[in-house]
Amino acid sequence: MKTGLVTFFHIHHYGAVLQACATQQAVEQLGSECEIFNYYVNQNNDLFRKPTGLGSAVADAHTALHYRAMKERYDRFEDFAASHLRISQRRYASFEELKGAPPCDVYLSGSDQIWNPKIFPDGHFDPAFFSRFTTGRKIAYAPSFGIPHIPDGMEEELKNYLGGFSHLSAREARGQAIIQEISGREAPVVLDPTLLLRQEDWGKFAAEPEQSGGYILCYCISKPGALEPYIRRLQEETGLPVVQLCGIRQKVHPKADCVFSAGPAEFLGLFRRAAYVCTNSFHGTVFSLQFQKPFFTAASPAEMAAPEQSRIYSLLNRLGLANRIIGKGDAAGLLDKIDWPAVTERLERERRKSLDYLRAALFDESFSAAPESAEESGLPELASHVACTGCTACAAVCPKDAISMERDKEGFSYPVIQPEKCIHCGRCVSVCPALHQRESRPLPAVFAAWNKDDTIRRDSTSGGLFSLLAQDTLESGGVVFGAALDSKLHLRHIACFELEDLRHLRGAKYVQSDLNGVFREIRELLKSRPVLFSGTSCQVDGLYHFLGFRPENLTTCDLVCQGVPSPGVWEEMVRSIESHKRRSLQTVRFRNKVTGWKDSHFTLLYKDGSVDSAPLFQSEWGRAFGRALFLRPCCYRCPYTSMSRVGDFTLGDFWGLRPDELPEQQERGVSLLMVNTPHGSHVFDRLPLARQSFPPERAIAGNPRLASPITPPPDRAAFFASYALEPFDEVRKKFLHLPSLPVRIASKALSPEAKAKIKAKLK
Repeated sequence: MKTGLVTFFHIHHYGAVLQACATQQAVEQLGSECEIFNYYVNQNNDLFRKPTGLGSAVADAHTALHYRAMKERYDRFEDFAASHLRISQRRYASFEELKGAPPCDVYLSGSDQIWNPKIFPDGHFDPAFFSRFTTGRKIAYAPSFGIPHIPDGMEEELKNYLGGFSHLSAREARGQAIIQEISGREAPVVLDPTLLLRQEDWGKFAAEPEQSGGYILCYCISKPGALEPYIRRLQEETGLPVVQLCGIRQKVHPKADCVFSAGPAEFLGLFRRAAYVCTNSFHGTVFSLQFQKPFFTAASPAEMAAPEQSRIYSLLNRLGLANRIIGKGDAAGLLDKIDWPAVTERLERERRKSLDYLRAALFDESFSAAPESAEESGLPELASHVACTGCTACAAVCPKDAISMERDKEGFSYPVIQPEKCIHCGRCVSVCPALHQRESRPLPAVFAAWNKDDTIRRDSTSGGLFSLLAQDTLESGGVVFGAALDSKLHLRHIACFELEDLRHLRGAKYVQSDLNGVFREIRELLKSRPVLFSGTSCQVDGLYHFLGFRPENLTTCDLVCQGVPSPGVWEEMVRSIESHKRRSLQTVRFRNKVTGWKDSHFTLLYKDGSVDSAPLFQSEWGRAFGRALFLRPCCYRCPYTSMSRVGDFTLGDFWGLRPDELPEQQERGVSLLMVNTPHGSHVFDRLPLARQSFPPERAIAGNPRLASPITPPPDRAAFFASYALEPFDEVRKKFLHLPSLPVRIASKALSPEAKAKIKAKLK
């Protein structure tokens, strides 16, 4: 039996060559001859680039400086391919020429991004990688689309291509979803081919490195970013030298021994002899696993935002090693050990599944993927780390107090189940908002509104409407819950029973508040009096799920929310400020209208009576909040960013008013008020407020978080990687300090287009 393999093999990338080698080896070990079609497009291995600008000129200069090593690398790639890849003697220069290739029993497409239309010169699929040049039987092993969505207009073309396969699989979950959406067929997610072989198999291909003794191997295919503090601290803690296998040409450590000459065999050898590995490459992660090296890996911002679609996260999560991805709240400690026997057992299980699929595909047998099953811990399965809002509903509803809210390494609280107390009643799962679909609601009534009492309005963030709602509740004998800073500047929800206590609740606070114990307190109070609860949408939704219904005497107010910053980072910031100023803080006003509503200040009030104040977005905290640097992971995918609101009311700032709209009110602050429910409408009718009606689209125009979540910044993982390892003052200086005066002047002077071009050059 002969299998013809269409894949990327020619380009001098370690992952491409080694996946081709692994696919061929796996096919042959399963009993079929395997030959790679000598076909490639858009893959140039020339040492010197075609001149395209400054970037190519710099790369060519670097190549010239290291020419001997770079030429040796080139030759080693060519030698490895000649020695270990069975490539057809004929070079097929086009799709038409492939039609004349000798017949095979089966044609195998995969792996790598062979189905990514964007990497081909014309921006379309290459039919060769779907084996359209033959009428023979076609199968696919771990191909990748490399993009989250198929470009418009290409869906039908792809559907036709996929229809020709007897067996389909995908390398990652997103590819699986695309195949299902386009063709209606199920395709199992299988391991990257490099994981089909075992450590001893790869050892046969490895060359001994020149470096002897232990070393920290760094292999980065993009800027190290979040890896920098790990590389530095590992070197300081272990005293081992740093060896850099150069995927990128810039040094990742000042004393790194840069290796430019490694071919695939030398690549394997360097991993085999390393003591530790730091990488942001998928295949760097794979070979750390294969040779069982303690490793840390960094994922891209896109992968961190949607880990369920990330091949690195998917692989490591299945192996119980998701904590080796840095820049997350559950990242492993610097010198934490890995339970390699457990990892090996899981990897063998996954390897068997993938080989079973490949065997069935090769020999045209039916294959039914076993359903994915999490390892049984015996405990309820709550929301994932990236979905959990920290609303505390699960902890509050537990009848045995078996769930505690504990902070992770990002400073956010998550539920932790105590096995010895859990009675498996399932209540925690039943009340978790993140595990249940939210009902859609009609569009709300939208108003620009403000409190007629200028004293209260001046003390509020915008128009002072919360105070009106609170006063209405208190005058009815009720209780008001909202967020307030305590004596240690820790933000927590508190109950207010008197009008004079409302001052603690006024004003925006750009930190996630602590809700421990609050939901149970509200449940008890609702038995005898009205309650007003104000919080973020996820907190309001958590309260309703905990209660299990909407009590008539409960009024809720959700806030237009960009996202909630880390309480842990905030408390470190407070300590740092007090240390630098050598004064104790009494309180903080995150948005003080000292110079007007549109020019809010971040104001620090000290116990000695002194004050520091600066425009919000010129302060360190305000700039970081504006960039969404340290928001809770769920905020970047928030399901509440819509006009279908949870609370009876929604409050925010009415941004986007034109100069001729309410000109006399704008300096004093104007609130966005959305009335979302019949109960809210009933309360609204008795509020003594000033207002003007606006269409719903005006609310979205000024508050884009009513339409979509904020995008995670590219340096979020780097921030939290530093936060996990370094003193906060160093983190603050690196990430939060204001740019130098010349940079600030240039930032104001340059157009957005010019800034974008500069950023592109610096990437």
